[in-house]
Parts: sequence; structure tokens; C-alpha cells
Amino acid sequence: MDAQGRGRADNIDPADQWVLNPDTGEYELRLTASAPQSSVPGPRRPQAPRTDADADAPRRTAGREAAAQVPGQRRRRGEPEPPAGRRSRRPVKKKSKAKKVLLWTGGSMAFVLVVASAAGYLYVKHLNDNITSVSDDGASTGGFSKDKAINLLVIGTDKRTGKGNEGYGDAGSVGHADTNILLHISKDRSNATALSIPRDLIVDVPDCPTEQPDGSQKVIPGTADVRFNTSLGQDGRTASCTVRTVTELTGIKPDNFMVADFNAVKTLTDAVGGVDVCLAKDIDDSDSHLKLSKGTHSISGETALAFVRTRHSVGFGGDLSRIQLQQQFLSALMRKLSSNSTLTSPTKLLKLAEVGTKALTVDSQLDNIGKLKDLGLELGKLNPKNLTFTTVPVIDNPAEKVKVTVVLNDTKAPPVFAAIKDDVSFTAVKKKQAQASKDAAAARLEGAKAEASAVRVRILNGGAPPGSAQETLSWLQNDEGVLKSENAGNAPAPLARTTLEYAPDQADQARELASLMGLSGSALKPGKSVTNSQGVPAMTLTLGKDFQGAGVPLTTPTKAPEVDSKTTADKVTCAK
Repeated sequence: MDAQGRGRADNIDPADQWVLNPDTGEYELRLTASAPQSSVPGPRRPQAPRTDADADAPRRTAGREAAAQVPGQRRRRGEPEPPAGRRSRRPVKKKSKAKKVLLWTGGSMAFVLVVASAAGYLYVKHLNDNITSVSDDGASTGGFSKDKAINLLVIGTDKRTGKGNEGYGDAGSVGHADTNILLHISKDRSNATALSIPRDLIVDVPDCPTEQPDGSQKVIPGTADVRFNTSLGQDGRTASCTVRTVTELTGIKPDNFMVADFNAVKTLTDAVGGVDVCLAKDIDDSDSHLKLSKGTHSISGETALAFVRTRHSVGFGGDLSRIQLQQQFLSALMRKLSSNSTLTSPTKLLKLAEVGTKALTVDSQLDNIGKLKDLGLELGKLNPKNLTFTTVPVIDNPAEKVKVTVVLNDTKAPPVFAAIKDDVSFTAVKKKQAQASKDAAAARLEGAKAEASAVRVRILNGGAPPGSAQETLSWLQNDEGVLKSENAGNAPAPLARTTLEYAPDQADQARELASLMGLSGSALKPGKSVTNSQGVPAMTLTLGKDFQGAGVPLTTPTKAPEVDSKTTADKVTCAK
């Protein structure tokens, strides 16, 4: 119900208006302290006869005052009318005895469901009954953090689920990873990148430890050189295996994952009153059942589902063309959510939350409405113009005469993965990082450099592939002349990024080694020296998880690479 429909509650925060009365099991209007309070229904209590003393004494408890305002109860003569208030008639949803496991279908909408879940801040625990969660099997980071960048994997399958979906997907499919988006939200929430991963991309699916229905663990063997979509459904693989495949492919470990079915497309677009899409030509696709004329249309329900499933009538007629169509649709939905009163209307939020939570399957780290609310609020900080949609750079599979699958573009893909991993925006936004900190890091690289022969360094492996410390030692000694170097084994704890710690009098050595290895100023950590095996002071180089091999520069990119296809959520584009 909108605030305007509540009479006296025009200026009240909608989040403060509806509360659950534990005595009645119903939601009731709660206004601010300065506004009249809604009455709380309750059983009528018998009253003792009044005495003269009672008539002269003031009422002593708030409980009697509340009882005097119960609807239907007789007021004493001379008492004022109770304040106007309204009580919600919305019943509490009963807890389901068994939750139906939702399989991944219609994956393009899973991304938008994160936005819908932000509506959860208006609701209470009964929404948890709508949510189905599955184990992440240790494949994720353990869940997103409010003070860090967020990587969320959203997946969809081609399995037919739900009434009216017989004409979509492949008959008899076990539910493969049909549509996949890796959503990266920057640490300062100023921008985000939605990276689509083609289902027909040839990848290596790793071994996948997977929780079975009986609670036992089973390792599903990996497979090399297969389509990405087989990372889910095939051989009993669950969504956690798709997470592992994404990590293997990109080097980016998702914090969480989400799924939704075909019905989510229909119900969510209905909930927001439809979304506007643009066509550059007439489309009559017998496969997806989409028939629309050239121009702008407001679509919802079955038409919306047909739109995101269309591929033969747009572009080159393949999966890459459908990905672009889905990205355009998601952009339109984001604009709809951010441009109207949806997120300020309790009634609309209630509908969105009910639809979103019923359509969701989430990982075990996102198994309640509170966590979904927190994630939704983090996404709510984004401006659509700084949300970039792009696709993993690929090329046609050269091993095929008839081009059906694609393979990674080894030249263009790694810079895209590195930019996302290093939290680099694909749109022109001003990062909120303190300028003083950036200047200080850059200053560490400025100044005189020592000769390579004077550099003394101990090398530790802090998360790099096995053998990296010895590989780096051999390269430094044989190729770069850093003879006073040694392999010091493994670091006490793994590091995400390679670091070089040095004492103040070793700054010239640090600058020389940084130049040789391509280290950024942020990798240099002023500190103290350590004693090497010869008993003399030395710097400490710890190879982190970002280490890519001896001689490969580790400078953090400051600008995102150019990509073949890119659009932002604020742009209106027409499907061709």
C-alpha cells in the first residue's frame, strides 16, 4: 500500500510502517512517535468494578490505554475517540512443509532478481519460506562482504520447469548452464560489470566435490575440452561446479551464486508492469514464439520470456546474438526499476519480494532474506549508467568445419579478466580511493635504483602455483643478474597479491626489483628487512595468487581494455 493511501502517513518512511503483531499473526500499521498509533487487536479482558479511588486516580499503565482502544470494545463515558488507524488484512504466509527445488532456467533474469531481493527490507521472516538454498560445496569465497568488491555468478538452465514452458528449452534436458553472467560490483560501489559467458564456450570443467541429497560428499570427475554449459546438470553436477569452472576460466572466485526459472521472467515483468524494448526490425520467430513489429514495445509475461529466448531472428542467429538481446532486456528492466516509484512503494516492493524469493535458488551463504536484503542494498548503490554489460572475448572454434562452438580469445580475454579482478571500471567513473594513498604508492617507484647485482632478496611462495619461487629465482639469477637472491620456501599465509617488503635503506633495491618484475607501487610495502642465509639484510618478495610466471609483469591495470561489445544499463538500444 502506498503511503498516500494511508491518510495521515504521507511523510513516514515506508520501511517503518508495517510490523508483525505476534498475538494476532497479522501485519499492522506503525507510524512515527509523533503520529497516531494503529490499534492492536487482542482478546477482551474483563474489568474489575471501578472504585471512587480509581475514578480519581490517573491510569497507570499503557496496557489499559491500549485496551481502551481495541476495536469493538465499549468506551467509557467521556473518553475521547481512539486515534484513526488501519490494520493490514494481509495474512502471514504459512511455512511450507517441503521446499520445491528450483532448477536453473531462464538465467538472464537471475541477475535482475538480485534487484528484486532488495525489496526484502520491508518484509519479515515469512519470506524465508520462499527461498530454496543449495550447498556451495566450498566453491565460493564464503559470501560477499560489504567492505569489499562483490563477484556474483548468476546462472540459468534449459530445463523445462513450470506450467506453460513446454515450448522452451530442450525436451528432456537435465538442466545445463544455458545463460551465465558474472556480475562484479566494485569495492566503492561506483560501478559494476556484468560479464556474459557463452554456453558454447569450450572450457575445462574441473573435479567438483558435490553434496549429495543424503548429505554425503561425492567428487564428480572433471572433463577437458567441453562446452561450458555442461558444468551444470551433466553427470550430476550442481551450480557449485559451474562456480569452480568460472574460477578455472577467469581466475575470479565468485562470492555467491543465484538461479531462477523460466517463470521468473514472466512473473517479474508482470510485477513491474512490463518493460520497454526496442526492435530495429520486425521479428516473427517460430522457435521462441516471438512476434513483434519494428519499434518500441512494452512486454511482460510470455512475450518477455519469448524475447529473452529469441536467437534465430536477431544478429547472426546464434547464442552470442541472444546474449546481446538479453543484455538489452536487462538494461531495460534496470531502467524501469530505477526510474519509477517501484522502490518507494511498499505495495510494489511486496509484490517484487514475493515474486523474487519464490523464483530464487541461492547458495547456502544467501539462505535468508536478511542476507539477500544486504546484497540488494549494496546493488542499490549503483547508477545504471555505470553498469556495463559485456561478453567474454571469444573466436570461432578453429577445430570445427561447421562453426558451432567458440574458444577463448587468448589475446583479448586475459586483459578483461584482469581488469575485473583488479576492480577496474569499464565506464568512466571517479573512484573513491583516497588520492593521497594513490600518490604515495606511485612515489615508491620514483628515485634512484640500485644495480641488479646489489639487490638482495628472499623469495617466498604465498599462493602462486607450486614451483613459482624456484622459477623466479632462476629467472632473476640467470636472466636479470640478481645473484644475491634465494628461495625461502612457502610463506606463512597465502596472499592475494604479490608484495615486496623492504627497509628504508633498501628503497633503491626495491625500485630496481620492481622495475625488473613489473611490480606496481602498491606492491611495495615499506617495512623492515630480514636476515638471509648468509646473515646479511635482505628484502622479502612474496609471490601471491596473482603471480602469472617469471618475467610476466604484475602491474595493476588502471584502465579497462577495449572490448568488441559493450553497453551500459542507461543506454536504449534496439535489437537488430
